[in-house]
Amino acid sequence: MKSKLIAHLGLIALLGACADMGTDVNPILDGPPNAQFQSDLTACRSLARRQSQLDRETMAATAIGAGIGGVLGGVADEGDALGGAVVGALAGAAAGVSEASDTRETVVLNCLRGRGHAVVN
Repeated sequence: MKSKLIAHLGLIALLGACADMGTDVNPILDGPPNAQFQSDLTACRSLARRQSQLDRETMAATAIGAGIGGVLGGVADEGDALGGAVVGALAGAAAGVSEASDTRETVVLNCLRGRGHAVVN
């Protein structure tokens, strides 16, 4: 029971710490920003924040990580399958959140491009 609580708290802390990841990108422009740029950047960041980090891919990575960690933990000398599952779940969640962060960054950059800004990166 204690390991499950630790796993849930770890996942919540991980997602909370990463709440704005990907939305704080500072795009590089090909040329000077126009008068509308800051307003558009704020709107595009807001749009990206609405993209959930706890999506299907993150949940799948968490489940796969828990499964692999549980198997590896059970095979180890100590036989701690639950501990392995917790560590694997956290590693999988971290990978999923990282991917979601990349998606959010792409949303910001593509949104700015769609609004007519010459975004290089």
